[in-house]
Formats: sequence, C-alpha cells, structure tokens
Amino acid sequence: MAGGGGGGGGRASAQRRAALAALITLLLLASLAFLLSATGTASAPNSAPFRLAAIRRHAEDHAAVLAAYAAQARKLSAASASQTESFLSISGHLSSLSSRISLSTVALLEKETRGQIKRARALAGAAKEAFDTQSKIQKLSDTVFAVDQQLLRARRAGLLNSRIAAGSTPKSLHCLVMRLLEARLANASAIPDDPPVPPPQFTDPALYHYAIFSDNVLAVSVVVASAARAAAEPARHLLAVSDFPFLNASASPVIRQIEDGNRDVPLLDYLRFYLPEMFPALRRVVLLEDDVVVQRDLAGLWRVDLGGKVNAALETCFGGFRRYGKHINFSDPAVQERFNPRACAWSYGLNVFDLQAWRRDQCTQRFHQLMEMNENGTLWDPASVLPAGLMTFYGSTRPLDKSWHVMGLGYNPHIRPEDIKGAAVIHFNGNMKPWLDVAFNQYKHLWTKYVDTEMEFLTLCNFGL
Repeated sequence: MAGGGGGGGGRASAQRRAALAALITLLLLASLAFLLSATGTASAPNSAPFRLAAIRRHAEDHAAVLAAYAAQARKLSAASASQTESFLSISGHLSSLSSRISLSTVALLEKETRGQIKRARALAGAAKEAFDTQSKIQKLSDTVFAVDQQLLRARRAGLLNSRIAAGSTPKSLHCLVMRLLEARLANASAIPDDPPVPPPQFTDPALYHYAIFSDNVLAVSVVVASAARAAAEPARHLLAVSDFPFLNASASPVIRQIEDGNRDVPLLDYLRFYLPEMFPALRRVVLLEDDVVVQRDLAGLWRVDLGGKVNAALETCFGGFRRYGKHINFSDPAVQERFNPRACAWSYGLNVFDLQAWRRDQCTQRFHQLMEMNENGTLWDPASVLPAGLMTFYGSTRPLDKSWHVMGLGYNPHIRPEDIKGAAVIHFNGNMKPWLDVAFNQYKHLWTKYVDTEMEFLTLCNFGL
C-alpha cells in the first residue's frame, strides 16, 4: 500500500512540474508579445512586421491558455497558488527588459521563439491533462455532494410522509369506527346506564390479567385473538373493558394539562400510569401495546422473577438503539441530579408490572411529580409516553429476555425470520403499521391472519387485508 501511495505522489509531482514549466513558458511568451508590441522603428525590414504579427498572434493565443490555467491554479491548492505568484514575479522581471529590446531583435529571436512555442504546446498538453484531471475530480466531488443532498432530502420527505401515514386514520378504519358507533346508538336502549359489576374472576389474582389502552378496535381485536389462540388455557387469560371515573383534574395532572389546552398529551397512552388504581386487587398485570401480535403462551410471564423491581421490559441499548440521554433533556439540573444519561433505555410493547412493588415505591406519585415538572414540555416531548416511563421506573426495571419480545416490524425490513418465529410477542413499532398500506409485505401476513375478514363491518368497509 505504501509503494502505491508513493507512485501516485510521484505522478502527481511530475504533473505539477509539467504544469509549472508550461505556465512559465507561456508567461515568457506573453511577455514577448508585450515587448515586441511595445516598440517599433522605421528602419526595420519590411518582413519584420509580418513575422512580428505571427509571433504576437501565437503568443497571445498561448497567453490566453496561460490565463485559464493560472485561474484554475488559484482554485486547486495552496501549492498552485504559490506557483502562480512565481509566474507573476517572472512576468514582471521580463517586462522590465522592454526598454532594452527593439524590433530589430525579431530576426534573432524568431527561430528561438518558434522552438519555444512548439515546446510550450507540448508542455501545455501535459499541463492540460493534469489540470483536467483535477477539474474532473472537483466536478465529481460536487456531483457526489449534490446527490447526497438530494438523497438526504428524499429520506426526510419519506420519513415525513410515513409519519403522516402512521398518524392518519385510514378510510376503512374510520368506516369501521363509524359503523360501530352507529350500531351502538341504534341499540342504546339495550345498554345499561351504569356499567355492569365485573364478575369475580376479573379481580382474581390467580388468573392472568392484561391491560391494553387503545382506540383502535381492529388492532385490539388482533391482540386479543392472537393471545387467546396462543394460550394453553385461554379461560385463565382475562382482559376487561372498563371506564375509570376516578380520573379527574384534581387527581391527575394529565387530565389537568389536557383541560388547560395541552393537546400534545395523549390521554390513552398516559393511562398506564394508573394501573394500581385500576386493579387494586391484583398483584401483577401484563401491559400490551395495540400493535403487537402474540405468538406464544404468555402465562410464563407471571412466573418471571422481577427481583423486587416494578417493571420488566426489553432493554433497547443494544445496536443502534437509545439510552436515557436520547429521550430526556439532560440540560435541566434536576434531571442531571436524578438520572444517568448512559442508563439503558427499554421499550413498551410487552411489560410485566408488579403492582405491589409499584404501590410500595409510590410510582404513581413519582409520575405526577414528573408531569408537573414537565408542564412546559422542556424535559421531554409530552406526545411521547416512553420518557415518562423511563423516569418513573428509573432503577426499578428488570431486563426481559429477548425471546419474549422482538421489536421493529414497523420500521426494520431486515429482521431475521428465525428471530420472528421464536418470539413470544412481535411488535410492529414504527410507522409501517400492519393495518396501513405502507406496511412491509413480508410481515403483514403475521398480523392479518388474526383478522376476522368475514365480519360484517369489515366486509362493508372494504378492508384490503
């Protein structure tokens, strides 16, 4: 490798010497053109003006080439700029000889000048090759930079479009919601004013209880269907639909901020911080997001040893994922004192919560304090619930084995099939949700196989699944 570099440096040095020689020669010719045109006498031979005109024409042509190369040399490098200064110095020195040269010298210089012009042409050819190479390299670099900028703009536009698509409600899903609402209103008389009292099994801590917070009926139906199909004992897995009248502005800063006009706070996402109040009789709850699919019996999660911790979750500080410093604003002194920016972050999607440890550590009260600290949105983006969870359960989270939870099906098209197949839960986190047209085709069937496509409302709403 060293020898190759030396050869390249030698060729570059030879090209610079050739270019230097050509430029000096052309400067000499330019000076001659000036000198020979500056003086004249009536005693010169009749043929001298013609020879002088020919020499001047050749010199001016090569002087133009010289000017172009000199301009290019100024742009290429400091070394070329130094050479240009030398050329100008030589030109000034030759110009000082004008007072001592007359037209009578043409006959003596003509032969030598023609030889110099011939040599200058050859040197100019070598210099042209060297300068053309540098020019092509510069043009290629400019082109690569322009293409990189176009690619960056295209990526940003694609990311924006995918975010818009992920945040928008598809027409078919909107149709489903409206038809369900219409059916509910049509049967309003059959719906009791007071919610029914839940059966005893919904407060039985010996059973397997799940929580899902979502307004996407179709997505939740897939989570429930997949969990029931994967369960060895489906009757022991319970998921209840309920209202929570205890939540009001006086009891929750989340409600208060929403009532004060903070539309960035997603209420459904923040309800997870009230699990102990929702299930006062339970000891453990598994929280699922609405964009997951259950592929294996989750009963084993109730046997995972949390070691006195409140939360068990998949850590995401491996590979290109994030740590605390990527989610939270550590410029705030209060944050710097309480948290480590290098602490390993974790993910929602599949979480096991020990509600007894939660009550013991007063995590809900801690969450309220953090929400009040972030009332102006400076500690974290209030539209994202993960930073609030990272801070609330800081030091109280136990890593969950990776075989329980595989992430990225909503943004990563290169997940290994064996990882997907072996996961208990696959998570479509990201913008390419499986119910959207932008979903990855290689993953979409993992979700759509749990959709009841024969359901009347799905047929009426033209779901393209």
